[in-house]
Amino acid sequence: MFKKLQGVELVPEYKHKKANLYRLDAKHFINKYYVVSSPFTCKLLNSPEIIGFECYDSMCNPTKITLDYFNKKGYIHGAASILTILRGGLNYPLEECCYRSGIRVNDVNFLSCERVFEDKVIVGLDIKYKKLHIIDKGTLIIGDIVATGDTLVKCLKFVVKEYRKVGASLRNIVFFTIGGNMGITIMENLTEELQMYWPDFEGFYCVYHEGIFSNYVDKGVLGFQVPYVDFYWKDAILAPEYREQTLNDDDALFEKCTIYDGGARRYEIPDHYKEVTEYWEDVIKVADTINFKNFTDEKIGYKTPVGYGEWLELNHYNALDSELTHRLYEQEQTYLEKNSHRSLKEIAERRLREFKAAVEKYVPKNTDETDGGL
Repeated sequence: MFKKLQGVELVPEYKHKKANLYRLDAKHFINKYYVVSSPFTCKLLNSPEIIGFECYDSMCNPTKITLDYFNKKGYIHGAASILTILRGGLNYPLEECCYRSGIRVNDVNFLSCERVFEDKVIVGLDIKYKKLHIIDKGTLIIGDIVATGDTLVKCLKFVVKEYRKVGASLRNIVFFTIGGNMGITIMENLTEELQMYWPDFEGFYCVYHEGIFSNYVDKGVLGFQVPYVDFYWKDAILAPEYREQTLNDDDALFEKCTIYDGGARRYEIPDHYKEVTEYWEDVIKVADTINFKNFTDEKIGYKTPVGYGEWLELNHYNALDSELTHRLYEQEQTYLEKNSHRSLKEIAERRLREFKAAVEKYVPKNTDETDGGL
C-alpha cells in the first residue's frame, strides 16, 4: 500500500443531489484531502469519447458544489485568486464556479508549464509564459492534473518566490485535481516548506475528482503503458459511485489511462484520437499473448480474489455504509467472474470501433489534394 495512505479511511463529508463529497480521515496529514463524485465526472473518466468543451462542462457541477461547501465552512479567505496552469488546467471551470458560488475572484493568473518528452518519457518542464498578480493573505485556487506532481511543484515554487519578493503571503490553497497519490506527498512537503516562510499558512484543501489514483512505474502487463504518466487503480482510493459505474461498464476499466491527456482531449482532439486508437490497435496486436487475469488484476489494483475484510482494507472503505460496501464487493466478484469468460481481443476491437465512430468526425482527413485557392 502507498505509504502516505496507510491507515487512511474514506469518510462521507457532504451529500448533494448532484455530487457527493468524501474526506480522507487520517491523523498524519497536515492538509485536508477530499474526493468528490458526480455522474458527470464518472462519465468523463470512463469515456474517452468525451472531448472538447464537454470535458470542461462535466466538471462544473462537482466543482461548484464543493466550492459552495468550502465557502460556507470559511475555507475561502477574502477575495480569491485563481492560478491557471495552461493546457490541462484550462479544463477546470474555476472562475465560472466561483462566480456561481458567490466567491469574489480578484485575479486570474496564468503560467505555462509544459512537459518535455523524449521517447515518451518526461525529461523536463519549461515555464514559457507568466501573468501573476499578488494578493496578500488570500486564497489561491488551482485546478490541474497531477501525475508525478513535478508541474505543480515547479509552478508553486515559482509563485511563492514571487510572493516572497514583495513580502506577501498566502493564507491557503484550494486545489482541484484529477490525479494520483504522489500528489499527496508533494502537497504535504510543500506545506511544511511554506509554513517555514509563512507560519499562518493553513495548507491545502485538495479535492480529487472521483478518486486518488496512481501512476504506472513501468510499462505494465501489456508492455506499453507510459510510466509516470498513465493513471490506474493500484494504491487508489476511489469514490464508491465511480467504482460502481466503472464496473457496470464491461470495458471502461481497460482504457489506457483514467483520464488520458486532459489538454489534448480539450484542445487537440486529433492528438487525443491518435493516442486512444493507437492504444487499442496495440492491444489487438498483443491480446493473444496476454494473461487476461493478470491484466485485469493490474487494472483493479491488486491480485484477486480477495476476501471481503481484506477488500475493505485495500480500498479504504471501512467507514462507509456496510450495505453499500457489501454490494460493491459482490459487484466486483460478478465482474471478475464475467471477465474470466471474455476475450481481450474482442474488447479491444469493439472499443476501437466505438471510439472511432464517436470521434473520427472531429479528425481532419489526410488527403493529397491541395486547395487551389480562389
